[in-house]
Parts: sequence; C-alpha cells; structure tokens
Amino acid sequence: MYKKFEMELAGRTLRVDVDRVAKQANGAALMHYGDTVVLSTATASEKPREGVDFFPLSVEYNEKMYAVGKIPGGFNKREGKASENAILTDRVIDRPMRPLFPKDYRNDVTLENLVLSVDQDCSPELTAMLGSAIAVAISDIPFDGPTASTQVGLVDGELVFNPTEAQKEVSDLQLTVASTREKVIMIEAGANEVPEDKMLEAIFAAHEVNQKIIAFIDEIVAECGKPKHEYIHFSVPEELFAAIQEIVPPQEMEEAVFTDDKQTREENIRVITERLEEAFAGNEEWLEKLPDAVYQYQKKTVRKMILKDHKRPDGRDIEEIRPLAAEVDLLPRVHGSAMFTRGQTQICTVTTLAPLSEAQRLDGLDETQTSKRYMHHYNFPSYSVGETRPSRGPGRREIGHGALAERALVPVLPSEEEFPYAIRTVSETFESNGSTSQASVCASSMSLMAAGVPIKTAVAGISCGLVTGDTDDDYIVLTDIQGLEDFFGDMDFKVAGTHKGITAIQMDIKIHGLTRPIIEEAIARTRKARLYILDEVMSKAIAEPRPEVGKYAPKIIQMTIDPQKIGEVVGQRGKTINTIIERTGVKIDITDDGSVSICGTDAENMEKARQMVATIVTDFEAGMVLEGDVVSIKEFGAFIEFAPGKEGMVHISKIAKKRINKVEDVLSIGDHVKVVCLGKDKMGRLSFSIKDVVED
Repeated sequence: MYKKFEMELAGRTLRVDVDRVAKQANGAALMHYGDTVVLSTATASEKPREGVDFFPLSVEYNEKMYAVGKIPGGFNKREGKASENAILTDRVIDRPMRPLFPKDYRNDVTLENLVLSVDQDCSPELTAMLGSAIAVAISDIPFDGPTASTQVGLVDGELVFNPTEAQKEVSDLQLTVASTREKVIMIEAGANEVPEDKMLEAIFAAHEVNQKIIAFIDEIVAECGKPKHEYIHFSVPEELFAAIQEIVPPQEMEEAVFTDDKQTREENIRVITERLEEAFAGNEEWLEKLPDAVYQYQKKTVRKMILKDHKRPDGRDIEEIRPLAAEVDLLPRVHGSAMFTRGQTQICTVTTLAPLSEAQRLDGLDETQTSKRYMHHYNFPSYSVGETRPSRGPGRREIGHGALAERALVPVLPSEEEFPYAIRTVSETFESNGSTSQASVCASSMSLMAAGVPIKTAVAGISCGLVTGDTDDDYIVLTDIQGLEDFFGDMDFKVAGTHKGITAIQMDIKIHGLTRPIIEEAIARTRKARLYILDEVMSKAIAEPRPEVGKYAPKIIQMTIDPQKIGEVVGQRGKTINTIIERTGVKIDITDDGSVSICGTDAENMEKARQMVATIVTDFEAGMVLEGDVVSIKEFGAFIEFAPGKEGMVHISKIAKKRINKVEDVLSIGDHVKVVCLGKDKMGRLSFSIKDVVED
C-alpha cells in the first residue's frame, strides 16, 4: 500500500504519492498538483565515477505531448530532443539543489521528471521542482535539504502565488524562488520593469510560502525517508597542501593570481603547476590530486584576499566596474549591430528583422503560447576563452544565457501593432571573462535600437558576486565579477533592467542560501551599476532607437481587407498571390482576420503589390477609373488585367472614339491602358471603356 500526503498550496491541492510507482529508484514521488501529474525520481550510482573532479549531477525534465492530448509533429510522431523550455526547466531544478549535495560526492546522480498530465493552471515545471526535492529528500542519497519552490506573479499590483494561466497572461512578474529552511537559494525572474522594493517583497513573500512546503516535506521524510548512505570522500590531503605551500608560499600564489589579464594569470598558474609536478614526480597519489589541490590553493588565496584584505585579483575596488566600451554599426549589411565590452568580456549582437510569418513556432506543453516573435540566441565559441574544441551546437548553458537575455528584453519591445516584425538577435561572444549573459543584454539593447526597433527604453545588465566567511554576517558583495571571482566565489547574481526597474534576474550560488541583507545589497549594487552603464556608456553610443529601419532591412506595408475576400487574393491553389509575389519580389502574409502584410526592400515594388491587392478586393462601380494591361484580344474586344486574377472586357465599340474594324488596329497584347467602368450590362457583367475615359 502506497502512502499519500496532501497540502493546500495557493488554493489548490498538492498531493504526493510515495511507494506507488518507480520503487527501484533511490527515491520517487508521484506528484499531483491540480490535474498536473509529474513522476519525479532520484537515482545514484553505487560507486563514484572514475577520473572526475566534480559532482556528476544530471537533471532531466521530460515533456510528453500526450500530457496535453497532442501527437508530436514531424514524421516519426515521437518526442525528439528536449525543447528549450525543458532545458530551461532542467537548469532551474539543478541550480537550487546542486549546492546541497556534498562537495566531494562523486557518485553519478540523475534527477528525472516525467510529465504525465498537464493542468495549465498548475505549472508542471514547479511541480517537477518540488518533486525532485522530495525524491532526493526521501532517498538514501546524501543531501542537505529539503528545498521548496514557489512561483510569484504580480497582477494589478498584488502578489499572486503559483499564478493560473489567466493570471500569468496579465502578470507584470514571473518569479520563481527556491528556499532552504533558513535562506533563499535560487531566484529566477522576468519582470515588466518591476521596482527593486517590490521585487524584494515578492522574493521574501515566496520564501515564507516555501517554509510551509518544507514543513510538509519534513512530514513525508519523517515517515518515508531512508537513511543516507555512506560514500567515498574525495579531499586533498592536508600534508599535500602543506608540501605545496613549502614550494609555493602564499605570497607567491597571491602574486600569481593578482592580475587583470586572464591569460597572464593562467600562464602564472601553469608555471607553478609544472614546478609542483616536478617536485612530486615520484608520488603518483599526490600527482593525481595535484590539479584539485592547485585549484583549492587558488580558491583559498583569492577568497582570503577578497574577504579579509578587500583586495580583488585585478586590483579593482569592491564596487568598481571594469573598463567599459560600446559601439554600434560594426557590420555594414546587417539590419542592426552593436558591440559591448566590459574588461575582457566582449559581445557583439546582430539584429535581424523579418515578417511576422517567420516567428518561431512552439510545439510544447504550453497550449496558450504557440509562437514567439522575438528570439534571442547566444553563442559561446571556444576561442572566446582561448581554448580549442569542435563546435557541437548550443549546449544547455548557451540556451540558458540566450533565454535570460531574451527575458530581459521582452518587456521593452514594441507590440506587433506598433512594429509588425519578427525579431531575432544573436549574441556572439568574442571574448569571455565573466558575465557574458549580461553583456549580451547591453549589446542586444543597443543593436535593437540601431536596427530601428522602437523599444520603449534601453536595458542593461550586470552581475554581482559574493565571498562568505564562517558566519552569516561575514561576507562581501562584489560588483561586476570576472571569471576568477565567479569560479572561486559563492554567487553569480545577474540582474538586468531599465531606469524604471528590473526586467530579469538569475541567481546562481554555491553555498546553502543567501540571507536577506545579502540579497538586498546585491540588488542595490546591481541597480547602481546598471544606471551607470545606461547613462555613461550605452547612451553615448546610441541614445534612442533610430526613427526607421535600415537600408537593408525589410520594409512592411500593412493593410486590412474584407476577410470574405481573402480567397480572391489567394486565388485557386495560391495562383493569384503567387503571381503578385513573382511580379514584385515581395513577401505577403494574410491572417484570417484580413490583416495583410507586404514585406520587401524595394518601396516601388511594395506599392505595386499593395495596389494589386487593393484592386483585387475592390468592388468595381460605374465611373471608377482603372489601369491595366491588355492580356487577350478577341474579335469582339480586349480583356484587360487590372491585377492578377482580376480582369475586365472592353468591347470593340468602346476602344476608340472612331469606328475600328479590328481590335489589333489599336491595341496589342501587353499595352498598358486606362479604362473607366461603365457598370453592368444587360447580362449583369461589368463593362469597361477606353474611349470614355475623361483625361485630367
């Protein structure tokens, strides 16, 4: 008999079934939130993975289309590679849980979440976050949890917990907060320029809700939890540390890492490592542990310098930002381009505009969002960090960074009515030494303005770091962390926003959570730095969006026609609309409500296409003057094409003011003529005349 646990969470029932399914996993929880059902499992290998110096944790969020009553698209009708939403969910599950596993744990651990049923008002992503936390908590896998997670919306100025689909549609905030018993351990947010004080209120309101969930999880663990298993510890022997310090005194290590040039620092460490390898040449055990020992020595040195001496590796002040530079229009033929440089971090973003028909189609579990018009992609080639490796396409990190920048910029984009374009920005990492995701926010904001996208205001991003001591009040927050401070520090707190407020947050930490004072200071620091970047750097490169799109960007003419006449414009099997496209070189998109978008780069041809569409949907009346081409000649008259699929006949008697014997005496195929509509003849057909046209 399985065990069932229930609690009320934001007005809906959260139910956890234990020992009902997947009993061979180390831990398993069948999660029910409303009608959303997710199976969360945690499994661990019996032995540590050989040859690794990190914790091999894998998180999987598996979306099944049957969960929303759909059959997958494509030829084989089977789910393929993970969607971007699934990858982003993997990351948001991973981030709050990874720091709570033992630092020297080397056993493979997999957290699997299988989405079985989706109630759009009960987030499957949130359900999976809670399920993973419960599965690990009740398992025998070492874990210093539990964690709990809550989503927060902001509707009409009021906070809403775990918002429904309707509430999400009108919410100014999409916030997810994960907590331990005492501290906040993960923050992920997209926001419509939400002020800092409101964001802090939302974060800690979610933290309070999380405490109720943790109490609920404690009840489950008390009844179903397994004793945590023993594992092989991997740590650097104290005697090895002592031997290293004899050869490389702390002062020498400080001098090695104390530089603002990443390559110089890496070369210094390489030389030190080679000396140590020579010194320990006869000790295989120490040589095996040497890379980790050197890493730990660097880490202790950097942390001590920062925390105790307030001395950063590159010599900056605690709140000082690295040298900044910004420029636009690097690339002559693209629709928009900009480059943003912060120290040794450099991003170039290119903007491309296209008709709305090129918006990205989404085939996932979210039934309300089936497409998106703004796409931000982020690339991180190996040369940006001075390494060599083959490109395998975007990994989870690249997808995550791209989504973060996209989330930061969406709130300032114009509506489709204001700017009827699909928009893609691509951030290319030219050089990396810390917080490329926030540099891509800055570069993308400028690139959009350079492309003539009328964004509401500029957006900038910056990251803060953290080094902590032995107590909660022994810490130091660092503005604009570089790579070394990220690697050896405790936090990467990324915040993007405008002058008005925050548009995105992502917080990664390596410790067991943050106190309120740390979060408040980090948010205050990022605001100060963000405003400096906006006012002193970005605005000097480009102060506002250009009044129109560039020379090489497509132009769009919009018009509206009677939906009943869409078929006339399209023609049989698309013949009419394809003829217009062939003759003018434009692209035409028509929606079911009669909205027509004509896209092209040649204004004259775009106007020709517009006139053709307007002519096709026009109801001709007596007295209306039209122009067209002679397309056919008969004994009794000539047929004039006014637009593809739209013709009229001029009787031979209406061609010239004098009597003519043959139509060919006056007209030839291809002649461009002006006619006047005479109305309908006795048989109800429209008739036209050339001779009755009154010239101006």
